[in-house]
Amino acid sequence: MIVQAYKKQVTVTTLCNWVGLSKSVYYYVPSAQKRGRKPSEFTICDQELVSNNVVLEDIKEIISGPFNCYGYENVTVELKRKHYQINKKKVYRLMNENNLLLGKVIRTSGRREFVQHRKIDALRTMEYLCLDIKYIWIYPEKRHYYLLSIMDVYSRKILNWIFQRSIRKMDVINLFRLIDQEYGIKNVIIRNDNGSQFIANDVKNYLKSAQAKQEFTHIATPEENSYIEAFHSILQRELIDRFEFLSGYDAKVMLQQYFEWYNFRRNHRKLGFITPQQKWESASLKTTGESRKTIKST
Repeated sequence: MIVQAYKKQVTVTTLCNWVGLSKSVYYYVPSAQKRGRKPSEFTICDQELVSNNVVLEDIKEIISGPFNCYGYENVTVELKRKHYQINKKKVYRLMNENNLLLGKVIRTSGRREFVQHRKIDALRTMEYLCLDIKYIWIYPEKRHYYLLSIMDVYSRKILNWIFQRSIRKMDVINLFRLIDQEYGIKNVIIRNDNGSQFIANDVKNYLKSAQAKQEFTHIATPEENSYIEAFHSILQRELIDRFEFLSGYDAKVMLQQYFEWYNFRRNHRKLGFITPQQKWESASLKTTGESRKTIKST
């Protein structure tokens, strides 16, 4: 205040000397930005620069196990094994910014209905649906994509699917909306694991409003969702392990072709060596025949 009051009469240097204030402090202008150098937006992996979003997806994969309690130091070690040149400070920052550190958990309100029986005895189509997410590595892009598939258990038919860089709760809701419009999901039992996209309140509320029953597998029990797990194993063996995808788009095109082949042309041993579509259609014919018998009897 003294410097401001007398700076028109005496030089700023002299006034700063009088009050024992350095000129750098006097001329300092605070900034709204964080101090220091701006964090880097890329990381080196296999001598190539990849975005931090790619690093983040790999971090999520590393800590995705049900019993995984890795902190940022263990995650750093795993990333280095994947040929990343990264230090633990950067890993900590990325995990902290995205709520991935230990103790920062996804919370959901409301009760979850867990499965009562491991095996599903489906007697008709659209009685049970099961779904799960599979990671698919696209090497040229140095990142994972996510595949969400929804299967009708009775026929083993894949009713719908999405393949994207990330899958959020609205993606799950929109996929169920499409299935509801085409087939109807009222009174359908939907089985899934405890992924963040599935336990989200918005997803639970949507399925409840559609009068579908959602049930969750127990933690670390993939065998309770064995039908979709088995399909993803088939997909891995018949497509992913045999072909090299040039890009996410290339993978999506090939997945589209595979799903068409799987539903309409691939004989399924558990179905008696017929295709899922044939099983689906035979169920429809059976239902139509029973309806006609009921009409005649009345």
